[in-house]
Amino acid sequence: MTSSWIILIFAGLLEVAWTLGLKYTQGFTRPIPSVLTAAAIVASMGLLGIAVKQLPIGTAYAVWVCIGAFGAAVAGMVLFHEPATPARLFFLGLMIVAIVGLKFTSGTH
Repeated sequence: MTSSWIILIFAGLLEVAWTLGLKYTQGFTRPIPSVLTAAAIVASMGLLGIAVKQLPIGTAYAVWVCIGAFGAAVAGMVLFHEPATPARLFFLGLMIVAIVGLKFTSGTH
């Protein structure tokens, strides 16, 4: 795995962080969570920008979004007791298949 892929994974994890941070900002009315969320957004986008120097933009963006969506959905189930129905878990599994598939078909390993 190249450093661009590792950077992309960190960008995706930061996307999870800022997505969860939105819940704690209470509409950006709480200063500390708001600043931390904004910092995570900037860092996530910055790392995505670095990753796409070497990776195809379509692949990198799709993987970044999938990491963020998957992480936010799982964290919502764990932290906020959102439903973990078999259908939701099935579709989250499909997201993992999509991420792995995009990585291995991108032409950059």
